[in-house]
Amino acid sequence: MRKSTARSAVAHRLGGFVRHVRARHIRKAIAAAAGSTSVVALALGVSAAPASAAGKAPGVSADDTFSLAQDDELPDWAPENDAPAPHHQAKRSEGFAAPRAARAPLQLTMPAPTGQHSVGMVGLHLVDKSRKDPYVAGKQRELMVSLFYPATATSGHYQAPWMPSISGASFLASRGLSPQQVTLPRTAGHVLAPVKTSLGKLPVVLYSTGLHSDRAMGTGLIQDLASRGYLVVAVDHTHDANEVQFPGDRLEVNKMPAGTYSSDTLKVRAADMKFVIDALGQISKGGNPDNHHATLPTGLTKSVDMAHIGMFGWSLGGAAVVDSMQLDSRIDAGANLDGQLFGTAPSKNLSRPFLLFSSGYHNRNTDSSWRTLWSHLTGSRLDLQLRGSAHLSFSDQEWMVPQEAALLGLSKAQLQERYGTIDPSRAVQIQRVYLAAFFDQHLRGQHSSLLDGPSKSYPEISFVR
Repeated sequence: MRKSTARSAVAHRLGGFVRHVRARHIRKAIAAAAGSTSVVALALGVSAAPASAAGKAPGVSADDTFSLAQDDELPDWAPENDAPAPHHQAKRSEGFAAPRAARAPLQLTMPAPTGQHSVGMVGLHLVDKSRKDPYVAGKQRELMVSLFYPATATSGHYQAPWMPSISGASFLASRGLSPQQVTLPRTAGHVLAPVKTSLGKLPVVLYSTGLHSDRAMGTGLIQDLASRGYLVVAVDHTHDANEVQFPGDRLEVNKMPAGTYSSDTLKVRAADMKFVIDALGQISKGGNPDNHHATLPTGLTKSVDMAHIGMFGWSLGGAAVVDSMQLDSRIDAGANLDGQLFGTAPSKNLSRPFLLFSSGYHNRNTDSSWRTLWSHLTGSRLDLQLRGSAHLSFSDQEWMVPQEAALLGLSKAQLQERYGTIDPSRAVQIQRVYLAAFFDQHLRGQHSSLLDGPSKSYPEISFVR
């Protein structure tokens, strides 16, 4: 299998998120990403196209057995790290027209949470003193994480931005936009609002995002779970993510070495998640794992349920769920949102509940890595497909890009080609409902009939048998 490739020195300074490319595909809606033959696209998982993980290519290590092998089987989009610093003119993605001048910035809005609780949020800077950074020599591994939780007394606590200002400017630049054109939204998370301790211990759900993506990309799903009574922890995988803003306005960018195998990246992510769970354990015992002992929300130390932990992820983050569960038995249930699998983890038995949740053209019938995992899932298992969706439908791109379409010069047909035909609001709603049902059943012991079979309320969901 081919290796991931680094793009340029500029990329290492300010990577972008997803660079949409002109598809060359007709047959099976699959093609090579324009200008890229790297495994970067593959590591993000299969997009809105069928894929079959062919046999191992010549010279490929056993760790990358589960990968697409042929150039014409690459997804029709790929992440690219080609954006210059925000104060320079950003290089625009192919297929995006030049942004149109706007009289005032476009204010993006997020789907509001649907649970009954208000949401609180706190960001933590964690340093793993037992581990060196795998991507930058001489540094300890450090992470930024966001905790979203049910809160009370939110008045007076400002709502956290979707992304901090510096990393947000970098993110916009990667899309050929600027803060003068687009204002990123605020989340529903009220910073340092007291935890709603009347709910007792809160089951924990961890989130891992796509390759070179940011933890913010799952916020629409994360804050909804928090509003339903979960403590949800979003993790940025430093130097894998395109940009991570640390305290003191320090920006760490993608520094993944050229030739990094996806299977090795997943091992790093699994170790990151284990470390984050350890940090949550410290909090549950009254400690404060933040590197500078930043203030924690009132009631947090009493509210972490270390006995009920789940994890979900999108794209490569979905694959990371499997590796993390194999590494750490404290993760009781996992959900993979449309992420192709890599390495040997899918070939090992896993007895804990697992959900495969795929886009409209991807499931275990088209992905041999999923078929292999399926045969090794010895506990409760579920394979759902969201008809009309695309790979990016499982990220915040689903609600964000349609709002920006005019600025980006995207037609309705182009939006549907890249993001699916399902209505964005409907896609988000369905994902929220089924993720909540899955974790309610396996972390709270609350049976959901939604997981038993097709529902008239959600005809877009197919049960892959």
